[in-house]
Amino acid sequence: MDYGLEGKVVIVTGGSSGIGEAIAKAFHAEGAIVVTNGRDKGKLDAATREIGQRAHGVVADLTRQADVDRLNEFGETFGPVEFLINNIGIFESQDFFQITDERWREFFEANVMTGVRMSRAVLKNMLARNSGSIVFISSDAAIKSIPWMAHYSMTKSAQHGVARALAEITKGTNVRVNTFVPGTTATDSVKDYMAGIAAQTGKTTEEVISNYFRDSEPSSLIQRLIDPSVHGRAVVALATNPAMNGTSQRCEGGVIRSAF
Repeated sequence: MDYGLEGKVVIVTGGSSGIGEAIAKAFHAEGAIVVTNGRDKGKLDAATREIGQRAHGVVADLTRQADVDRLNEFGETFGPVEFLINNIGIFESQDFFQITDERWREFFEANVMTGVRMSRAVLKNMLARNSGSIVFISSDAAIKSIPWMAHYSMTKSAQHGVARALAEITKGTNVRVNTFVPGTTATDSVKDYMAGIAAQTGKTTEEVISNYFRDSEPSSLIQRLIDPSVHGRAVVALATNPAMNGTSQRCEGGVIRSAF
């Protein structure tokens, strides 16, 4: 299928690894010019080489407004930013009573405010030319809050509120804002997390993953980690679908027990 992405500019925040890199690769495979950011230049350069020849990276920390402006301005040197994928996010397991106020604020800055700042930077121009699409990368934890990730769950729920509010601003235009809801995915960070548990418990990583779905995610219908490339293709389809605006697209393996 031709998604009409040839030569179009997409900014994928945090695209140097994990789901972000998979999304960047999917857009690149469809002919888009991909711009992404990271805080580690070596890792960012390696990722852009892996993504492809039309991929470009900027070392930028999007918790800082100056870096947001720099990333957006760099993207615009290749043409109007037609797509923005707000992908940056951090996660951890932490007992609720041990999460400090500072850590709550750090999660909100990373997972919510980076997307707010980037959307503020690109949305006016999208509305002015009556063309563009923004996608926030959320999580199944936004809908089924996880008690050992209360701060993470809160920020992911907040993304849905922001995205829907921004979608309301686009009413009657050709600009769209949606949310994408992945489940537990086989990113390097998740695999490292599982491997760490395996090392501590004397089990294999495969056993840890199996036990995780049995004990922590028994409602999962696929009972396995999701390949990041699946999310890449799904986000391209969501971002380019002209009939999808203000919605949340689930791709979480059926772990959320709801028909809607």
